Amino acid sequence: MSSALASIDVPTAPALGAAPQGWPHEPLPSKPIRSRFVPDEFFGHQPTSTADLPEPEPLLENLTRCVIEILAGARDLEQIARWVTDDVYRHLLKRVLLSQRARQAKGLVPNRPAFAIGSTTICEPRDGVVESVVIVHNRARTRAVAIRLEGLDRRWRATAINVL
Repeated sequence: MSSALASIDVPTAPALGAAPQGWPHEPLPSKPIRSRFVPDEFFGHQPTSTADLPEPEPLLENLTRCVIEILAGARDLEQIARWVTDDVYRHLLKRVLLSQRARQAKGLVPNRPAFAIGSTTICEPRDGVVESVVIVHNRARTRAVAIRLEGLDRRWRATAINVL
């Protein structure tokens, strides 16, 4: 039996990268190595040019009106959630809770404040970004609301709001 196994012709393995004898094709090239997929490049917020966005002034005035009413307790913060970033939402939520505690400590009920929107100053530091100050006049005092809008996903979103 051992002589029968010795007479069997066993093919040897070809050298790496070489085509076996009798193959008409060259070996396939190795798969190209691509960089790692970064989902934020495709699915994160995409910046938008100012030319592709509507005029920011109406949004600035309406957002200012809403923020003043939210801090006074006359409006719910959820109503502007789609127009602000998560950081701005958290910042406003802290301010809402502080003003709510202050009203409760004094025994005041929330009411809609009487105010008028004054002048609006707009500056564009770069394409797709608007920084502005909106003046708000009340019977007792005048306040300024500083807002930074950025064009994200083909609409304006507030990335910073400060009531001074």
